[in-house]
Amino acid sequence: MSTVRYVAIGDSFTEGVGDEPEPGVVRGWADLVAQGWADATGAPVEYANLAIRGKLAQPILDEQLEPALALKPTHLSFNGGGNDMLRPRTPLTRLADAFAHVLRRCDEEGVTLILLSGGNPSGQLPLGGLGQRRGDQLSALVEARFAARDDLVRAYNWPDRELAAPSFWAPDRLHLNSRGHHRVAARVLTALGLEPRPAWWDAADLPETVRLPRAQYVREHLGPWVRRRLTGTSSGDGREPKYPAFVTVAPA
Repeated sequence: MSTVRYVAIGDSFTEGVGDEPEPGVVRGWADLVAQGWADATGAPVEYANLAIRGKLAQPILDEQLEPALALKPTHLSFNGGGNDMLRPRTPLTRLADAFAHVLRRCDEEGVTLILLSGGNPSGQLPLGGLGQRRGDQLSALVEARFAARDDLVRAYNWPDRELAAPSFWAPDRLHLNSRGHHRVAARVLTALGLEPRPAWWDAADLPETVRLPRAQYVREHLGPWVRRRLTGTSSGDGREPKYPAFVTVAPA
């Protein structure tokens, strides 16, 4: 069996924001997939993660895609557009084009693409109806564009109604918590034809997120997000990828 060399690119969803097994340590679904992949096959997995929070789709392509492919992976996961969707003037066709570009480069390099959509936080957010509509439209665009490709690994999380429940989301209501990241990892591993740990589907042993009162939520999360939008800054400014080169993940 050839060694699996898995690289993840994207934004905060793929970096793992919201899943901190200990203070200051960000894990997330991609880390869990690498571990679950090694466990399920009984063989080490080479794993890199170039995702950085706050990134729009085009910077992900410009800054992460080619360095990821330069690592010569066997598999590459891509998700992007969540931050773009929060900007109503961004054409959704441009985001679908970003997915198409990643697939084209993976085809050229002989890499298997793992195609993901993020979870759906719309029910908890201000102006959630707009997010729901744009997320549904983008999902339909991407699914239609790649419907004929049966060689892709698909893990579409946006339609997962259970994942949309508040118990899977962090206090900022925009990022998955540890429970949510475990469920996404289970979905990806299943899409790969592997058996995830059964507990990962609901991660009921993990603590539930405390839902903040509205005033505290606005002060601690919504307000800082609005200020970053107004000042043109990003939560990822100055951050480096957590795993820019391969690390070896051994079976547990």
